Amino acid sequence: MIEARHLRVLRAVSRTGSFSAAARELGCTQPAVSQQMKALESSAGTPLLIRAGREMRLTEAGEALTRHAAGILAGLTAAEEEVAAIAGLRAGRVRLVSFPSGISTIVPPAVAGMRAENPGTQISLEEAEPPQSVGMLRSGDCEIALAFRYPDMRDGEDWGDLVVRHLLTDRLVGLVPSGHRLDATSGPGEPGDPGGGRPVDMAELADEQWIAGCPRCRGHLVDICEAAGFTPRIDFATDDYPAVAGLVGAGLGVAMLPELALRAVRAKGVAVVDVRPAVRREVVALTLPDLANVPAVSAMLDRLAYAAMR
Repeated sequence: MIEARHLRVLRAVSRTGSFSAAARELGCTQPAVSQQMKALESSAGTPLLIRAGREMRLTEAGEALTRHAAGILAGLTAAEEEVAAIAGLRAGRVRLVSFPSGISTIVPPAVAGMRAENPGTQISLEEAEPPQSVGMLRSGDCEIALAFRYPDMRDGEDWGDLVVRHLLTDRLVGLVPSGHRLDATSGPGEPGDPGGGRPVDMAELADEQWIAGCPRCRGHLVDICEAAGFTPRIDFATDDYPAVAGLVGAGLGVAMLPELALRAVRAKGVAVVDVRPAVRREVVALTLPDLANVPAVSAMLDRLAYAAMR
């Protein structure tokens, strides 16, 4: 096998014309140069140098190898510099995929902090709900996927092959129109701030019309309603959280949303209520084991965890 160190020695001998001069240029001994040239000729399977008086001259094979060595060593040097830049966070790339409420809350401060500390790192973002986002991670379309799962969901995902970074536990709350029989507030509720009244049992919502979210959230809603003894009547379904709150505010039904989503929602005519039994989801950042130690990915995971903690 031809090694890069042997090619460097060959080029030095070609430039200087002798083993001793090459040794001085490379900062090593003349026997070391001779030994490496023997190893290179053994790998090449043909003589590369001939002695002509006091000088060493290249054979035809030696000239060909020296000619290619320039490009090989230049490419290797460029690769080494690029890797060093990535390792030192002077360069690199992190592609993020996140669900909408993560994009509006956790991602912005995390990316802003990452860019401030590591301006050479390129960060991009795409929106996708799990399990699509997790599939994108496994197929190499991103380095980090923000995802969530409901611990009690019947078709919960298996993330055993991934590195799972817990970010936060997100509580789900009920949304009802202001003035609804279950609205315990004195006036219109502020999204994300439960009204301070008694907790509402899920069974008390059995006769309501429902507004559901993404397919996965919709499936979870059906699960918890059936556990409470009824099947929800879902009249509207949308992935857009402000649209959900708007539909509730217009008196078209009730809904359940994560508190994380409510942080980015401003809707009139909506009251927020606690529901029982309590419903929670785990929000995580996922990456592949081989990516977890890449400096840019590791730094981004830390930034996401810090943003979620705050």
